[in-house]
Amino acid sequence: MKVYNTLSGRKEEFVPIEEGKVSMYVCGPTVYNLIHIGNARPMIVFDTVRRYLEHKGYDVNYVSNFTDVDDKIIKKALEEGVDPSVISERYIDECKKDMQMMNVRPATTHPKATEEIGGMIEMIKTLIDKGYAYPAADGTVYFRTRNFKGYGKLSHKNIDDLQSGMRALLVSGEDQKEDPLDFVLWKPKKEGEPFWESPWCEGRPGWHIECSVMSKKYLGEMIDIHAGGEDLIFPHHENEIAQSEAANGKPFSKYWMHNAFLNIDNKKMSKSLGNFKTVRDIAESYDLQILRFFMLSAHYRSPLNFSAPLMESAKNSLERIITCVSNLTYGIQNAKTEEMSEEEKALAEKAKEYITQFDNAMDDDFNTADAITAIFDLVKFINTNTTEQSSRAYLSALKDEIVMLTDICGLITEKQEESLDQQVEDLIEARQAARKSKDFAKADEIRDRLLQMGIVLEDTREGVKWHRA
Repeated sequence: MKVYNTLSGRKEEFVPIEEGKVSMYVCGPTVYNLIHIGNARPMIVFDTVRRYLEHKGYDVNYVSNFTDVDDKIIKKALEEGVDPSVISERYIDECKKDMQMMNVRPATTHPKATEEIGGMIEMIKTLIDKGYAYPAADGTVYFRTRNFKGYGKLSHKNIDDLQSGMRALLVSGEDQKEDPLDFVLWKPKKEGEPFWESPWCEGRPGWHIECSVMSKKYLGEMIDIHAGGEDLIFPHHENEIAQSEAANGKPFSKYWMHNAFLNIDNKKMSKSLGNFKTVRDIAESYDLQILRFFMLSAHYRSPLNFSAPLMESAKNSLERIITCVSNLTYGIQNAKTEEMSEEEKALAEKAKEYITQFDNAMDDDFNTADAITAIFDLVKFINTNTTEQSSRAYLSALKDEIVMLTDICGLITEKQEESLDQQVEDLIEARQAARKSKDFAKADEIRDRLLQMGIVLEDTREGVKWHRA
């Protein structure tokens, strides 16, 4: 298995620190509003990475945090006249709902920044004791960036070239810095803000220290994979490396994985352009399984453009897979023979080639685009090599294979047992009776009524099939 490591700038063989186990930290959202589709991409991508690692037999400890103290959270709390925790808990709950709709599995642990303040204070103390950090007169604590010799190794820039990037981190009391490149570990409280006691002042932590502390607590001082969007490479992940390695005296993460940006109609997503889309916005028009399929249709390191036509294309493509699985289910239920024929055994063996094709794609830096191509090749094989005479064992083997591959991608292609309420059942039965008595006008009327109720009927050679619109 090869993984592209942002740290080295090349694909490397994946060898975890501890055989059979993978420790994985993925930076989660700041919970001040509903998550947007830019947040959704790393959630979906790295959930799929986790699923594949588990498929390969690894025991994955997957940690993804919620940043629940932040300027935006505080601003929204002040606007609503509530405690910041009310805002953060509200949007943590909403985020979890969106994750569930996207079939993103809960992390092994979802730590919250506000519950880990004690650990942050301890790490800052360690950095001060080691000479990597210093308190200013007002209680702000800064990290001595130039004291960490490896600074810039993740973003592959010389430390002197990074000064412009640091401007985004300017805070009051900037003149207290020993060096313009130093960044904040702890900052004093402001009026109306939440704060915690510390040896330096009443205040709250800087953003970067949060993940260093939570990763160490739940995964250890050195981890296998640290992941997130490419916008986090600098300064967030660069600063995490500096803090963690300075404090712990060892490499922080063996592999760094970053997904590329997502654009909207070939433009950067922003509220000022009016193209800002939350996951909930998308859910008004599409099942979020379609969004997940769309996200996985490109390699995670490739820029991805979101548009209505592309989502429609994703919808149609996903429906092809779902229809294939549905047909297999129907065939299994109505099969006339149980055991495979010799010809079917040979075909079932040939079908396993698509598992190999899928695995080869995923082993090549989790290339979900090529993995989905393997699934479609399997769909074509199934459609070509199954008939009404196919045995139950053969159809079941094919179904198990395609469901296994789609499940690794987090795609729900096997429809749950759906129950119609009595009214709909009666209408379908009445339509069948009308057709039998050649009252086709009434049959069409009932079909139209069912359609208005969101029930689509399909008259097939095998009988009437239905699905929700």
